[in-house]
Amino acid sequence: MSQDVVTLQVEENFRREPNGVVLARIGEGAPFRLLSTEGNWTEVEVEGWVWLRSLQGSEDPAFDLVVSQEGGENLRSGPSGSILGVLEDGTLLEELGRDPAWARVSRVGWIWSASLSDPAPAASEELPSLPPSTSPAAIANAPAARASGNFTRAGAGGSLLSAPDGDTLGVVAPSGDVQVLAREGNWARVRLEGWMWMPQTPAQVAADQVDTPGESEVLDPAALSSSPNEYAGRVVVWTIQFISLERAEAVRTDFFEGEAFLLARFGGGEGEFVYVAVPTDRLAEVEGLVPLETVTVTGRVRTGASRLTGAPIIDLIDIERSREFQ
Repeated sequence: MSQDVVTLQVEENFRREPNGVVLARIGEGAPFRLLSTEGNWTEVEVEGWVWLRSLQGSEDPAFDLVVSQEGGENLRSGPSGSILGVLEDGTLLEELGRDPAWARVSRVGWIWSASLSDPAPAASEELPSLPPSTSPAAIANAPAARASGNFTRAGAGGSLLSAPDGDTLGVVAPSGDVQVLAREGNWARVRLEGWMWMPQTPAQVAADQVDTPGESEVLDPAALSSSPNEYAGRVVVWTIQFISLERAEAVRTDFFEGEAFLLARFGGGEGEFVYVAVPTDRLAEVEGLVPLETVTVTGRVRTGASRLTGAPIIDLIDIERSREFQ
C-alpha cells in the first residue's frame, strides 16, 4: 500500500466509488493515504476517531463498525480532537483501536483529484488536526455579515458545491458577495459574479478566422468591401503599413466621436486604405509607431466598408511590431 500522503485543499465529498455514494464530507487540510488514481478521481484512505455511542457493530463481514447516529457523526483527529469531517449515517468503517469512549477507524474511498494536494511522503501515523476556522461545523454555522443590494457577504466563506451533496466547484472567500436564490434547510443556492483571466490562445484566434470547417479563405480588404455585412465579427490577421494615429470626427459615423484609430494601408505603400480602431487601454502600444512602419495586426471586423470612405474597419485585438522597432 502506498505511504504517500495527500491533503485536501478545499472541503470535499468522500465517496464510495468515483462519483458514487457520499460517505463523508471532509474539511480542508485533512490528510489521506494515497492508494490509486482512476481518471479524475483518486482512491485514498482516511483515518480518525469517532465517539463509540454513535457506532454499532457491522453486519457486513468486510467492516467492523457502522455509523448509527441519525444525521451522521464527526470524524476527529483524536479523542475529543479537532473535526476532520462529518461521516454520513450508515457509513461502514474498519476499526483500528479503542479509547474508553472512542474508536479509531479507517475507510477507503474516492476524492475528486483536483481537490487534493500533490502527494508527499508520510511523516508519521499521527493525523494533523484541521484548523477550527475551516472545520465543516464552523463554515456551516458562520452567520452572513453584510448585505449589499441583492448580494450578501459570504460570512466565513467556504466551498461552492454543485449541489448540497455535490462536489466542489470553487471556494468563496470571506470577503466574497453572493446572491441567494433559494434555500433548502441549512443550504443556500447562490449566484456569484466575477472575472477570470482567460486570454485567447493562437489556436482560438486562428479558429475564429475559419468560416466553416475546411475553409481557409483570406479575408483581405477587397473581400470585405465586396460584402460589407457578411464578415462582421470575423477575426483577421493583416500585415499593414502604418500611416498615422487619428481621432474620429463626428462625420465618421462608424466610430465613436474622438475614438482613436490607425490609418494604414494593406499590403504596402500602394495598397488599400484600412482603419484599425484602438481601445483606450491599448493606446500606449500604438503611440510609438513610426510612419510607414510595417506591423502585423489581429483584429475583429467591425464593418467591411465604412460609410464615409468605403474602407474596412477592424477592432484591434493584438499588434506585433518588427524587431527593429521594438
